[in-house]
Amino acid sequence: MIKTLIVDDEPIARKVLLEELERFSDVVVVGQAENGEDALAHIQELGPDLVFLDLEMPLMGGFEMIRNLDGSVLPVIVIVTAYNQHAIEAFEAGAVDYLLKPVQPARLEKAVERARALQGKRRERAENAAKLSELPAPGSVPRLRKIVGRSGEEYFLLDINEILAFQAEGEVVWIVTSKARYMATQPLRVIEARLKNLPFQRVHRNAIVNVNHVKKLSAMSSQRWLLTLSNSQELIVSKRQARSVRNMIKW
Repeated sequence: MIKTLIVDDEPIARKVLLEELERFSDVVVVGQAENGEDALAHIQELGPDLVFLDLEMPLMGGFEMIRNLDGSVLPVIVIVTAYNQHAIEAFEAGAVDYLLKPVQPARLEKAVERARALQGKRRERAENAAKLSELPAPGSVPRLRKIVGRSGEEYFLLDINEILAFQAEGEVVWIVTSKARYMATQPLRVIEARLKNLPFQRVHRNAIVNVNHVKKLSAMSSQRWLLTLSNSQELIVSKRQARSVRNMIKW
């Protein structure tokens, strides 16, 4: 069964979607929420597989709710929106599923089919949620919000600001936070491209650091630097990156 949560501040909209979902024998609506704050609590408590999420709600809207997702309970999220076609095209370009109000049966069928396909696929769900977190609110600029990290068999959404560094060890890339290390789901070069225009600096071919978490830079020689992160972890800066790292002193 696909455990489903409906999130919308309009009771009528929730009722209509609930009735439409009754025709799917493998969908069970386990809860409803009228704002993002309630939705986050329901997600942690009920562990839904699928969430239909309205964007414009009081207290906490859909975009903010997505950006506050964390932990390992990561459902498939389907945006429910009344935005114009221009916004819908932006969602499609990002491979994000959506329902345009009023909900059409064919689109709802597609959304449920996608949820079925992602049943049990934790990594894909996490990547979907991370991609959703990058969607801009109307009139704002898109930016990276979340990175997917793996710990054991669980996948977590990590806020970009809590990441101290990315370190490659052979084929494995580790995400370093102040509390733990997580395995990244993408190679270092892909991660570096996604970090463009954010306060991250490559200090070695195998390491990228969050400039805001650099505690100290110590000169070992004219071309050698020792970098200390806020968790006291030390990294040696390569000769190739020495000039870029020296510029970090200005920050």
